[in-house]
Amino acid sequence: MSMLKQPKMLVLAASLALSGAASAALPAGNPFAAPSPLPFEYPAFDKIHDADYGPAFDEGIRQQAAEVARIADSRAAPTFDNTIVALERSGRLLNRVSAVFFNLSGANTSEAIQKLDRELAPKLSAHSDAMRLNAKLYQRIKTLYDKRDKLRLDSESKYLLERYHKDYVRAGAQLSAADKDKLKAYNAQIAALQTAFAQNVLKEANASALIVDTREELDGMSDAAVAVAAAEAKARGQEGKYAIAIVNTTMQQPLSVLKNRATRERLLAASMARGSHGGDFDNRDNVLQLAKLRAERAALLGYPNHAAYMLEDQTAHDTGAVNGLLADFARPAVRNARLEAADIQKAIDADKGGFQLAAQDWPYYSDQVRKARYAFDQNQLKPYFELNSVLEHGVFFAANKVYGLTFKERKDLPVYDPDVRVWDVFDADGKQLAIFIGDFYARSTKRGGAWMNAYVNQSKLLGTHPVVANHLNIPKPAAGAPTLLTYDELRTTFHEFGHALHGMFSNVTYPRFAGTKVPRDFVEFPSQVNEMWLAWPEVLNNYAKHYQTGAPMPKELLDKVIASQRFGEGYRTTEYLAAAILDQKWHQLGAAQIPTDVLAFEAQALKDAGIDFAPVPPRYRTTYFSHVFSGGYSSGYYGYLWAEKLDADTVEWFKEHGGPTRQNGDWFRSKLLSRGGTVDAMQLFRDFRGRDARVEPLLERRGLAE
Repeated sequence: MSMLKQPKMLVLAASLALSGAASAALPAGNPFAAPSPLPFEYPAFDKIHDADYGPAFDEGIRQQAAEVARIADSRAAPTFDNTIVALERSGRLLNRVSAVFFNLSGANTSEAIQKLDRELAPKLSAHSDAMRLNAKLYQRIKTLYDKRDKLRLDSESKYLLERYHKDYVRAGAQLSAADKDKLKAYNAQIAALQTAFAQNVLKEANASALIVDTREELDGMSDAAVAVAAAEAKARGQEGKYAIAIVNTTMQQPLSVLKNRATRERLLAASMARGSHGGDFDNRDNVLQLAKLRAERAALLGYPNHAAYMLEDQTAHDTGAVNGLLADFARPAVRNARLEAADIQKAIDADKGGFQLAAQDWPYYSDQVRKARYAFDQNQLKPYFELNSVLEHGVFFAANKVYGLTFKERKDLPVYDPDVRVWDVFDADGKQLAIFIGDFYARSTKRGGAWMNAYVNQSKLLGTHPVVANHLNIPKPAAGAPTLLTYDELRTTFHEFGHALHGMFSNVTYPRFAGTKVPRDFVEFPSQVNEMWLAWPEVLNNYAKHYQTGAPMPKELLDKVIASQRFGEGYRTTEYLAAAILDQKWHQLGAAQIPTDVLAFEAQALKDAGIDFAPVPPRYRTTYFSHVFSGGYSSGYYGYLWAEKLDADTVEWFKEHGGPTRQNGDWFRSKLLSRGGTVDAMQLFRDFRGRDARVEPLLERRGLAE
């Protein structure tokens, strides 16, 4: 499951935008001193060095602080232009360096970047607080807000004013001076802890690779995968052995093919122990401190807990709605998972396994069930899902059919890793719309998961155009071998490109609203919609061709794939819900309720929710749950399910109206994808669909309808 990453870049009250003038305080040789001269202000990665970041951040903070002070201290009566628009224009240098630094801290980190990241967290928190807690600045915003209906603003400008006022109130602008000081301390500590958590997750994943001594222990893995494992071990100084790298989720892809149960057990144990078994990368104390500080901050701001504070600004609005959604799905999900477990146990018994199903066995034996029931296994699919074909003849082909986009790969722009690829994106009228960056392979300097981010956001106010990136963690094959995707990797490729489309289609005036700057429980909706095209016959037939023979995927195999998707929905829904419930359980605690034992609390929380089914562990355990303890999804992991309700209903709309046609794509783009955050998110859905979303299509999709 992807994470939309607007990395740890702080969402400052003044939308940090891209700029015009060079900074006199930075030497001309610093690549951030002026906007990049490359097309669309694409970052000059070849000119950027680790030593450039620190001075650019220092000067960027200084410049924006001065800009904000001039706005706040102005003797001129506040107007929309001299206050709100001025804030939107501020911080240009800071945004240039932030966009590159925080994107690369996730995609291509180094010890120097990690060190600076730790130093920057409290600095940027303090800078954000200095703006949001500036009493004179807030008073100017409030003066405008109080007379907003008399200002004759267009709808986007009026909504911007309303959002600024709400952002500042939620950030503590109305607190007393003493309470503002407390809030600043909380924010600085939280920022530092989130950075520490994220760095521990990456280091622990690298340190937790499973080392095995013999080829026999990897029985079931392909020769290509074994070669990769041998190369990984050699790179770790263990030549002659084999290393399986750990990815961010609890379950690891090799579990579906490894025949050796002891190896499966060791691999899953290494995955599940991350961050909770002592050592330098243990995250338990970080979790407890974060939970407590977030709860205390929420109380200071007048909320019963962190979740209540976060959800107020989402489309779900409150904890009751989220708890209700998760509870409604938990019972049927676990029921279906238990039915699937019974079928898997039969397969184990038929194989004379002599053991009861455990979590490490599920992926392997669920594939055995699929083989028996549907006469295929996942490895039959991979030869038809070669990465280049998926991209050019699948993802890009669908974008052309639905939206009229065309893509031209270019090799002349610099990249931060040799495997990174770049495309110019052209609109239906032939004009360039965006630049798209594809970073598809896993590496030790890259955090786990999959995400989209923007190096440059679209804004009519600033005259900027989108430069957006997708990041995946596909294992890189041996030299000369093709990159063959699993079905999950295929789906992730389409999913992340849905986020990219959301960013590329942005057609807004103000940077505050650009692209994916929408509520967290809405942002996954467009990306999930884009997944529909991966199995749409016209699209699938165009890319799902055998990488060696060019033969199309047999229709009977596709039919089996589609039919088999229902088997395993109980598992997939249960593992996701377990993680989403953990997120809520941690963040619905008051400051006086924080436990002392992370793992005991986790176990009890799952039991209380009726979702503690041992063969199906949470998709993320607490100590490596980066979405909520270092990313921007705290109290928001439920949002994937919330957004999927909108997605499933939207898929029905496309089917009702004829599928991947330009007319349908243009409607979806004009009513929703291009609007960014300029309108209440649920109103955007109603503008597109003509009504509120119905849950029945989602229940049917997940096989949970009764």
